[in-house]
Amino acid sequence: MNRFLYSVLLYLLLPVLILYLAFRAAKSPGYRARWGERFGLTKLKPSEILIHCVSMGETLAAIPLIKHILQAYPSVSITVTTTSPTGSAEVIKAFGDSVQHCYLPFDLPICVNRFIKQLAPKCCIIMETELWPNFVHQATKSGVKLMLANARLSSQSALQYQKRINLSRPMLQSLDMIAAQSDQAAERFMDLGVSPDRIEVCGSVKFDLTIPAGQMAQAKQLRQQWRDKSVPVWIAGSVHLGEFEAILLAHKRLLISKPDALLVIVPRHPEQFNLAAEKIIASGLSLARRSQQDEVNASIQVLLGDTMGELLTFYGAADQAFVGGTLIDNGGHNPLEPAAFGVPVYVGPKHWDFAEITGLLNEAGALTMISSAEELADELMAKFNDPLAYQAASQSCLRVVDANKGALKQQFELACQLIDAV
Repeated sequence: MNRFLYSVLLYLLLPVLILYLAFRAAKSPGYRARWGERFGLTKLKPSEILIHCVSMGETLAAIPLIKHILQAYPSVSITVTTTSPTGSAEVIKAFGDSVQHCYLPFDLPICVNRFIKQLAPKCCIIMETELWPNFVHQATKSGVKLMLANARLSSQSALQYQKRINLSRPMLQSLDMIAAQSDQAAERFMDLGVSPDRIEVCGSVKFDLTIPAGQMAQAKQLRQQWRDKSVPVWIAGSVHLGEFEAILLAHKRLLISKPDALLVIVPRHPEQFNLAAEKIIASGLSLARRSQQDEVNASIQVLLGDTMGELLTFYGAADQAFVGGTLIDNGGHNPLEPAAFGVPVYVGPKHWDFAEITGLLNEAGALTMISSAEELADELMAKFNDPLAYQAASQSCLRVVDANKGALKQQFELACQLIDAV
């Protein structure tokens, strides 16, 4: 498939895109507003630098990089785009009015052309692998310098690109600079036709996660409110539809020998908060909801984290953590968030979006891969019953995170090269 056929297909699917927005809006209030931005219809001021952050995870990783750029180029105007309300909320929370913010429009040629012409950026930094053929084409046509930052490319994604090589190769070859997370990702980009001199292996900026002292203190305070330190508390973060049952089953098995244990479960998507509550109640477990400020007393078996922006703090308040999106065909989420607190991590087999990071943590003994609720319960129990094994895993988490810091500095330097070249 080439870009022309891709564009025709997108136009044909336009009614489906509108139905998708309507469906998401019915489920989540965040999708009910700002539809104009999705089609490039919003009024924007020209901006010299465009940074695209996708959703919440990529936005959190990008925030330190954006802050470095703001400090180094205080007179340069910056626009930050996302594709989800959760990512949007993080941008607004971190930067307020110091950057211009909107959603990146759908990759329809007419929408992207209007967006690029109105914004007129000189350079664009795209986080991870959020690449859109028409956007990249129009940016290149308009003379915009392009950098793919914190770039990851799983074997599955590389295979999909290879299957559509006539569409993907021109797009990838249009990138002026790729800051790859790993040697494996760099090799996959080269196999797809990217020149080696445009690729720099920098590691992942997600290793440069810094936990503010205030957030650490808040996590400790939450833990004291929930349970005594001797009582087991574990968290299942970024849980998707299709994983709730396994998590609740694992907790039920844990409760057999640890009847006072607490599970904190945090759905990935806000529209699943109420569904999660229904499943917890249907399972027969006692429930408290964070959004309603319910008391987490000794009788509560599950705390539903149905708020936004608190997941990292919840990780710090727990003893062990399961990271969701890994028991279903999703690709997973960032296991470094609990690891940065020294919290041992568990993931399912479908963790390809974080394969290299997961591998590093696993080799160090900081992370364990599980494939079922029973296996998860057994692993949780093993560490709750063996303080030495728990401590070893906890220390391994901190060592891996600390040993791999430095990607932020390297990628900032590459970004400066891009900015200075225009």
